[in-house]
Amino acid sequence: MKTRESSIIIGGGLSGLTLAYLLAQKHIEAIVLEASPRLGGRIQTVKGALGAPLELGATWFADKHRHLSSLSEELELQKFPQFSKGISLFQTKSFEPPQKFFVPEAETPSYRLAGGTQSLIDTLAQKLKAQNIRSNARVTGIRNSEDTVIVETATGEVFKAGKVIVCVPPQLAASQIEFSPELPKPVREILPTVQTWMAGAVKFTLEYSEPFWRNEGFSGMLYSHAGIVTEMYDHTNLEEDKFGFTGFLNSGAAAYAQEVRKEFVLRQLGELLGAKALQPTAYFDKVWTDEFVLAGSPVIHRPHQNNGHALLQMAYMDGKLYFCGTETATEFAGYMEGAVMAAKSIAERL
Repeated sequence: MKTRESSIIIGGGLSGLTLAYLLAQKHIEAIVLEASPRLGGRIQTVKGALGAPLELGATWFADKHRHLSSLSEELELQKFPQFSKGISLFQTKSFEPPQKFFVPEAETPSYRLAGGTQSLIDTLAQKLKAQNIRSNARVTGIRNSEDTVIVETATGEVFKAGKVIVCVPPQLAASQIEFSPELPKPVREILPTVQTWMAGAVKFTLEYSEPFWRNEGFSGMLYSHAGIVTEMYDHTNLEEDKFGFTGFLNSGAAAYAQEVRKEFVLRQLGELLGAKALQPTAYFDKVWTDEFVLAGSPVIHRPHQNNGHALLQMAYMDGKLYFCGTETATEFAGYMEGAVMAAKSIAERL
């Protein structure tokens, strides 16, 4: 099947959907091709047994993230500050009691979105025509033609467009998409070395029927050099009627089965916060190394390596192919703000 669109956006994460939304406002028709069954990319909110919105992906932003803040306000989404009041814990050794410390509430707090970060994705998608969003549509080839670019998917669909914008991590694009003709050698060498933010991270989240830690004067903040949980935060919702934690596990946790990770998490929290921590109503975790985030063996030496690189700002295939995404942003690369900034930059160029 061949379809002609004015623009094709590859990737239905925050950058791709923001770009589609901005183009739609300028009456530019675009189709979004998303490889996975869901939209959101590295944003993923799941619901607990009691309905708590629980974040497995991107969660926080700040006042300095003005493009993201402006977009959420435009979409009429409500933000609220991250809870941090009370006693926090720092665990240096597994055989010693944790150190307790008190952090005053920040003058410039980090924020979360009411209903979960997924509300940003869902609202953007609702602003677009349903037929212009395709999931389970993994792009395998991008071919330059005389006045168009031809995009091929793993299922054999073929699309033609005047412009194609690649909104997936550059390393993933390099390993999964065949470009014809080949991109210039400097670009081919850079793409596999662009660090994909969150790749390899292990995030977990828990739901509870009551905020027992708040009731006992704790903030829910935990930092540890000793257990499987390395950092954790209160994850109570805006209305303060759904309760839980979210945070990160150490990188070695990826080698365990999920039930083993859960066992170790609960054991650590039980020792630090008491018996009530052993009875969550839901537990989820995610290792961010699936085929929609990372592929092959990327050569990465440091965080944010080659994010915002000058070669990622240029157009290719006679000005018809662009790269867009949080890793291409020249500021706040890796963050939600970077994803929105990259989308705005491309929208202005188109």
